[in-house]
Amino acid sequence: MVRVRLNGGVSVISTRTLNRTLLARQFLDERVALAPLAAVEHLVAMQGQFPNSPYLGLWTRLAPFAHADLAALLEDGTVVRSVTLRCTVHLSSGRDYAWLRPAAQPVVATVLKSSYYAAEIAGLDLDELTRAGRELLAGRTLTRKEFGLLLAERFPGRHAGRLADTVEITAALTHAARNGAWGGWRHPSNVAVSLAEEQTGVPLREERDLERLVRRYLAAFGPASVMDVQAWSGLTRLRATVDAMRSELRVCKGENGIELFDLPDAVLADPDGPAPVRFLPAFDNALQGHRDRTRIISEEDRRRYAAGASGGVPMVLVDGFAAGTWTVAGSTVTVSPTRPLADADAAAVLAEGARLLDFIAPDDPDRRIVLADPA
Repeated sequence: MVRVRLNGGVSVISTRTLNRTLLARQFLDERVALAPLAAVEHLVAMQGQFPNSPYLGLWTRLAPFAHADLAALLEDGTVVRSVTLRCTVHLSSGRDYAWLRPAAQPVVATVLKSSYYAAEIAGLDLDELTRAGRELLAGRTLTRKEFGLLLAERFPGRHAGRLADTVEITAALTHAARNGAWGGWRHPSNVAVSLAEEQTGVPLREERDLERLVRRYLAAFGPASVMDVQAWSGLTRLRATVDAMRSELRVCKGENGIELFDLPDAVLADPDGPAPVRFLPAFDNALQGHRDRTRIISEEDRRRYAAGASGGVPMVLVDGFAAGTWTVAGSTVTVSPTRPLADADAAAVLAEGARLLDFIAPDDPDRRIVLADPA
């Protein structure tokens, strides 16, 4: 049973209810029998600068799931890898990328104001550079190095790599499937790019659909505040968009008094419901989806492991909340709890860790899970 209390006629939702609701909407309360494409689309986008992260994120949510399931979607362009939310690399479906990249373009474009770009692109006609880049990429896939050298022939005296990077920002370019292949625990260095519409077969939307962005976010992350939507997307000034939707949304508050929004028919989870141990990869959606992350990680641990916009530390959930970090070296997974674990919780962590090893090192007879002393 979901329990809420009223404060001046507005429902107040407990942090534990927000936790269990997030787990349910993120498919972390139980693994679901859902096609990987449907899961990626429900989550809107999965952060993927570390190639293995989306595979692990789907493994912890879906049953069954195999590496080849996501690899096949990347190979045929049904799912693509590109810079979108928070100006970071995400995986999204080709259908969603067609509206998501235009919606996120303002935050993507802000990177051009950084010192990394400014000196090298000063005085350049960016429209001309973008047209040249699209012409050079038409019908083919090039590594950033190859692409940059071709651009430098047209714009002599400029840094080739920076030219390629700039076109990736000004135009919608997606990465080759091999750059999102399983096996890369770090960011692949030799990224190859293509024109998005050629890889996906879906033309990009010309207009920004921010209301769609908000609705899709709430379906997977709500109830949430305007600041939460902004933190997840990287966009600013979304208050006007949400206010314009107010009559179509459920409005409530968290225990801290902050106004939260949700889809009108969305279900709130039982705060007393069980929550199994889950291993989350670096930059997982559940850890990155809010400005106020206390619904899944304590403020102390957030400051310690995931301060600011970071969150690139793989975490273990116990009873629905981050309770430790995990690392992998070869075929050994080491879990470092942030607090002492009850015997039953420790046993559950070891059991789920064994299942993780079956996924990441199925043929290694020496694979093992180690539970370290609390950090």
